[in-house]
Amino acid sequence: MDSEIYGRYEIIDAHAHIFPEKIAENATANTGKFYDLPMRSCGTSTKLIEGGSEIGVSRYLICSTATKPEQVASINSFIAGECAAHPCFFGFGTAHPDSADITADINQVRELGLHGIKLHPDFQTFDMDSEGAYKIYEQIEGIMPVLIHCGDSRFEYSAPKKIANIHRDFPKLMIFAAHLGGYERWDEAAEYLTGLENVKFDTSSSLFFMPAERAAKMIRSYGVENCFFGSDFPMWSHADELERLLALGFTEEENQRILAGNFKECMRIK
Repeated sequence: MDSEIYGRYEIIDAHAHIFPEKIAENATANTGKFYDLPMRSCGTSTKLIEGGSEIGVSRYLICSTATKPEQVASINSFIAGECAAHPCFFGFGTAHPDSADITADINQVRELGLHGIKLHPDFQTFDMDSEGAYKIYEQIEGIMPVLIHCGDSRFEYSAPKKIANIHRDFPKLMIFAAHLGGYERWDEAAEYLTGLENVKFDTSSSLFFMPAERAAKMIRSYGVENCFFGSDFPMWSHADELERLLALGFTEEENQRILAGNFKECMRIK
């Protein structure tokens, strides 16, 4: 990419994963095995900032997923600690529908100053519109957003149409539908998720998989104002993801909204 592009835009990465140093290498490798994709980096805070700094990322939404209920508290504490150490981080906690005390988990997220919840139904093996998941949404509706992985074709846990069910039952819940709402299930996402109020979308793990024309059409159908830039670090490089976004043909004003403005407005960041 032309180096003159860097610095033209304010950039926020609205979807990035990090792991503690001692497990980062294994956790990154396991993620790659799950998706049968090569990881572009190792999921540490240092590597995240190094990659983002290449394109001028100013803030990062960081998260990590609890695959077991007993991991929730320690992961939330880890994310909060990384945010304290790195002011450029904007942390989302985790939760698990099988937790013995979801209320306590959400209270911990709030007490730690984290700004939302990240769920990955495929990793955590639950239907995102299940009774257990609804116990989480009941705790956070109107209080904080939930970032949900959407759309793996191998599982029904994260089927995009289930986002529509959640929206129907929790209309005041702010939902961030990851991967343009439908990683590998784009037609279903477009059918069920277009025009839903309080549903936002990030571009992570999407632009690599579809022609630019289709990606641009999906973003326009959702509304440019409802979409955020995300890297899905460590899966993709920031430079490559920025290049893919800027190839979609949006105006500079629209690019700036996707790259930072929409997220700042949604999360009330000055």
